[in-house]
Amino acid sequence: MEAVESEAEKRELTGSEILLRSLIREGVEVIFGYPGGAVLPIYDTLYHEKVQHLLARHEQGAIHAADGYARATGKPGVVIATSGPGATNLVTGIATAMMDSVPLVCITGNVAQDLLGTDAFQEADITGITMPITKHNYLVRDVSQLPRIVKEAFKIATTGRPGPVLIDIPKDVSNAKTTFSYPEEVNIPGLKIPEEPEQARIEQLYDAISEAGKPLILAGGGVVTSGAADELRELAEKAEIPVTTTLMGIGGFPGTHPYWLGMPGMHGTYTANHALLECDLLIGIGVRFDDRVTMGRIDTFAKRAKIVHIDIDPAEIGKNVETWIPLVGDVKTVLQQVNRKVPRSDSKAWMEQLNFWKKEYPLTYRDDGRSLKPQWVIEEIYRSTKGEAIITTDVGQHQMWVAQFYRFHHPRSLLSSGGLGTMGFGFPAAIGAQLGVPDRPVIAVTGDGGFQMTSQELALLPLLNLPVKIAIINNQCLGMVRQWQEVFYEQRYCDVDLSGGPDFVKLADAYGIKAWRAKTREEAVSAWKEALNHPGPALVDFWVEAGENVYPMVAPGSSLDEMVMGDELR
Repeated sequence: MEAVESEAEKRELTGSEILLRSLIREGVEVIFGYPGGAVLPIYDTLYHEKVQHLLARHEQGAIHAADGYARATGKPGVVIATSGPGATNLVTGIATAMMDSVPLVCITGNVAQDLLGTDAFQEADITGITMPITKHNYLVRDVSQLPRIVKEAFKIATTGRPGPVLIDIPKDVSNAKTTFSYPEEVNIPGLKIPEEPEQARIEQLYDAISEAGKPLILAGGGVVTSGAADELRELAEKAEIPVTTTLMGIGGFPGTHPYWLGMPGMHGTYTANHALLECDLLIGIGVRFDDRVTMGRIDTFAKRAKIVHIDIDPAEIGKNVETWIPLVGDVKTVLQQVNRKVPRSDSKAWMEQLNFWKKEYPLTYRDDGRSLKPQWVIEEIYRSTKGEAIITTDVGQHQMWVAQFYRFHHPRSLLSSGGLGTMGFGFPAAIGAQLGVPDRPVIAVTGDGGFQMTSQELALLPLLNLPVKIAIINNQCLGMVRQWQEVFYEQRYCDVDLSGGPDFVKLADAYGIKAWRAKTREEAVSAWKEALNHPGPALVDFWVEAGENVYPMVAPGSSLDEMVMGDELR
């Protein structure tokens, strides 16, 4: 077979054929996309190639599905869109991946080179548009350069801090011919892999841990991306250091572990936030120290602590907080070195204080035992799946309730738009995750607002027989916007009412998907049980209390010790 392939590659191939063969060489198993005029040569070649293509119903759905695939598997997601509106419809998904360091290779078509810059039909300068939101992008001018460009794109997307790369291919390049030779390796000037950190820095860390009485680990998405969950747990247990995980880091440390304090920040736990305020050593691992954790109050954030920052991206170190010990490198590699001789901290009294806070200030909500509270729904989803599911979310109240009340046992289990906060992300991301990890249950927990942004992707579930379960937390409003208008704008509710529909059960039925509506706890338990037992895709529309808010809450610009626990506003 290899000899036949070698002979075939001696003849001239079109740019489209070269592109598809290059993707196959990179191990691409599924492509997400939407065809159009500028990519018809590519799709004509795809007709003959044995690569699975998922025809989304909107380009935004395609790229969010590719993103979900990448987050769930760790492999780069691949998406194709045509020129003009097809390409610009990818922009939100590209920015989403860039903010959360997700490896994507985005392939767009464009008008022929002689039409570039003429405002031709469906022409857009997509490389110019996406320059700030990609790790790198290419406008392919010469078909002979296409194999090298594809090889470079995958290397850039997956090397170091991952991220999206875009390849824009004019139509004449797709049709042009040349002989095909795929490079085994490429040298990319400027793409530097961080070397192992200095041993002297690690020795400094050892001394800091030995001297610390109130050490704390703040773990972020870098732990998940690097596959360092085991190393993080080993460090925490050997050194006896408690752990708080950012939204992107959830699952990187077991949610049921006695050392886990919950998520910190705007909607973080009392224990996690006060641990950040009181700690004397803060070890940041694969985190950005973003404003949803620090609340922008660097003057009060961990002000008693010496800060250690472990990250693969040197640009992050010292960007937001002053760093005492910088350790640049892949998180997994660095932690493996640290764990060889890491000392035990003197944290017994500190642990007792943290456990007291956990007991006195747990995550809670007002539960009358009858109402269908959104927090209770998330708890029920957790009880029914025992923490083993992959959960995708949009952004907003339901996202925070998932982070608070679902205990994740494994990395790559919470797939959520953290940095950009993209509505419409959760459901198509679940489709990509289920394709990438078919043996795990995948649940899209979404709000009624975000779901309507990409609900057209329901068409894919029965066609592919994907057993994705959809849980709509339906409060018939834009919940988080309503909450902010209540708390910060004196209840001046403006354009947040979504009570006009649609009927999600009927919508699901129109796509041939089994669906239930639940307005009481009894209905919720019954419907969710049936949905989980159903062998195919299923949807449950949970009508929860509309006025429920996410607490605790720290107002933007406030210090972490200015937490609103909730009772004082009810």
